[in-house]
Amino acid sequence: MTLPMRQAMIALWRRRRRLIAKSWVLSRLYYPLHGARLSGRPSDQIWYFAYGANMHDATFRIRRGIRSFECRPGRIKGYRLRFNLEGRPKEKAAPANLSVDPGAEVWGVLYRITRRDLIRLDSTEGVPGRGYRHVAVEAEDAAGRPLHAIAYIARGKDIDGKPSLRYIRLLNVGVSGAVHLRLRPCGSIAEAIHSCASTPEPG
Repeated sequence: MTLPMRQAMIALWRRRRRLIAKSWVLSRLYYPLHGARLSGRPSDQIWYFAYGANMHDATFRIRRGIRSFECRPGRIKGYRLRFNLEGRPKEKAAPANLSVDPGAEVWGVLYRITRRDLIRLDSTEGVPGRGYRHVAVEAEDAAGRPLHAIAYIARGKDIDGKPSLRYIRLLNVGVSGAVHLRLRPCGSIAEAIHSCASTPEPG
């Protein structure tokens, strides 16, 4: 398959995915075909836990097109922040991921959104598909209040890759925004970023 044909197919798939994401009925049909389940009503409010680029306020509001009802700093226990997924361009990007680790924790941002918003977010993250999938997590905000939330997780490689400098900048800005939300232990995010990406690829 030639590169132009591949690009055309990707563009066609993205348009179709955006169209499906606009319809709750089509989404209810689409998700089971890809081994996923869509429950509840479109207006139901849920908590979404962001630990990667979606911590960045502009990315979440402008690029993803989602305005949350509320956002709070928070964390989930039993997971570690990893950069073990294949991104684009190949071998020059490594998106954030979660990995089960009983002794670890991940700090991020909790957004209160609707299930319809989650579908829109899914369409930008390739869910459902061969990458990320939903995982139900027990989170707590910076005040220690427990919250049921949804996060993204994928089967990653054993060895972490090298996130691009652009991606690391995006995460660092997200961390800075979390600081304004009074995310005091923001160092846990920054340390994970730099420990997993000590020699990042340019880009």
